[in-house]
Amino acid sequence: MNPDRIFEAFPAPSYRGNQESALQDIRDAFAAGNDVVLVRAPTGSGKSLLARAVAGCARTVDEAEPSEGSGAYYTTPQVSQLDDVASDDLLADLNVIRGKSNYTCILPDERNTPVNQAPCVRERGYDCSVKHRCPYFSDRAIASNREIAAMTLAYFMQTAGSEVFRTRDVVVVDEAHGLAEWAEMYATIQLGPRTVPFWDDLRVPEIDDLERAVRYAENLEQTCTRRKDDLLSQESLSPAEVRERDRLQELIGELDWFVSDYRDPQSPTTWLVDQSEPSSDDEKKEGGSLTIKPMNPEKYLQHTVWDRGNKFALLSATILNKDAFCRQVGLNPDNVALVDVGHTFPVENRPLYDVTQGKMTYEHRDETIPKIARTIVRIMQNHPDEKGLVHAHSYAIQERLADLLRDFGVGDRIRTHDRDNRDADLEAWKASDGSDVFLSVKMEEALDLKGDLCRFQVLCKAPFLNTGDSRVAHRLEEGQWAWYYRTALRTVIQACGRVIRAPDDHGATYLADSSLLDLFDRARTDMPDWFEQQVDRMSRPELPAFEPQTAMSNTDPGTNDRSTTSDANTSQSGRSRRSSSRSSGSKSSPLADVWDTDG
Repeated sequence: MNPDRIFEAFPAPSYRGNQESALQDIRDAFAAGNDVVLVRAPTGSGKSLLARAVAGCARTVDEAEPSEGSGAYYTTPQVSQLDDVASDDLLADLNVIRGKSNYTCILPDERNTPVNQAPCVRERGYDCSVKHRCPYFSDRAIASNREIAAMTLAYFMQTAGSEVFRTRDVVVVDEAHGLAEWAEMYATIQLGPRTVPFWDDLRVPEIDDLERAVRYAENLEQTCTRRKDDLLSQESLSPAEVRERDRLQELIGELDWFVSDYRDPQSPTTWLVDQSEPSSDDEKKEGGSLTIKPMNPEKYLQHTVWDRGNKFALLSATILNKDAFCRQVGLNPDNVALVDVGHTFPVENRPLYDVTQGKMTYEHRDETIPKIARTIVRIMQNHPDEKGLVHAHSYAIQERLADLLRDFGVGDRIRTHDRDNRDADLEAWKASDGSDVFLSVKMEEALDLKGDLCRFQVLCKAPFLNTGDSRVAHRLEEGQWAWYYRTALRTVIQACGRVIRAPDDHGATYLADSSLLDLFDRARTDMPDWFEQQVDRMSRPELPAFEPQTAMSNTDPGTNDRSTTSDANTSQSGRSRRSSSRSSGSKSSPLADVWDTDG
């Protein structure tokens, strides 16, 4: 790697904000001998441009010895982020490759067949006459031979050990804050009717300890191997059989990884096993579906990420604690540098408003949700001509809010989505005119609502992790409360960045769950300075009286400025209110804010 190339590798014709100083700091961090540089860059910093500049510092093929890695990988867990990269003219030399299922076969009779089910994978020895023009193999060949290959984190991890995508000199991971969680998710093994093709034929015992889970995994791996070999012995397969074969191969790899890692006395991974009750019609089964989960999958990350490059740049707005992050992903903090990039958006353009109505814990939710729904109506009255986003946190909360808002008479301005159509419904809302309010679930990240796409948002619930998850419960049993609060704070900070995307943009964030204020107190030491400024000037806005009919009309064009004016006048009173809320609502134990277990 040659860090001195970072400025010439920057793809834009000029710098904006703090980009030039950020490049200087990143260059110096690598030049000082650090193997990994964490770049904490808030919304609007142009992280993708910084990532391209770092990737451009990689050794070229001409500079590298045959045994040395050259070129760079760019990867991100967010599909939407990769889409943005692919459509950005400044990043045209990031050659994007996606998984086979994202490409369609070009054979005349297979126009609607994804490449992962095309004749080349269905028929033994199939010689495709158009493989040189196949969109998947063409993109793969280009990406593997160019200086910078771009892909999702899932594809990047899946290609570990690939002869096509070997070790490179530099790896850049964008939106890297959730790397540990993504690794845990990818390494989790789900065994049930939706993931094991022959689940109904299996005898499933009750699994009461890890050793028994390992023995069951070994037996299941052997069964999967026999079934896969039977499929491979056939001359041709149907699309359904291809899917079964591929799933069996994937399952064999997952089970083998679990067994070998558990048997390795040097592995740092802790495994947890959850088992559901068998369904009433599963007469053969003593136990139900299994979920095998890794904790702190350092070994998994070593194989899938850290062995894939010589130098790494990890970019995010919310890597909140360097040492804690390094511990989670298996890095030595002594070889890691943190570069902080300052925020360039005026703090008055990104106000936080305290409209808290009580706690949204399970035991208080029935009482609090109607109050939040009334508050949303008043916020809609305050923004009659502007589009808004409500972070509902769960589908149960979303459904309840939607019903209440319809009952209040503002249903014609409300949009929702379900699990199957979330992306299509989101895009339809973004493309719409008018001032509709979108009730969303799990859209706190990777959502660009610049300008008039959205001018206000409401956080209905503090986004604490589900304590019913065995991994979360295990960490809390070990006293990892700082991790628990830090993870929730990270999601809040990500959410706050959805509605303001440039220095001249503006968007208001309303906080409806009083536990968010308690979260700010508990996690304050992990806040970036620029977010702490937002919290310190948070105020209680002067919302209109509850009159739903005015939320559906443009009766008062001056109301859109009301919250901004109120913010400047009441920031001090907002701080005192938070203090009293914290002291009156908290208890001596952190368990006072452990959330419901239904997600």
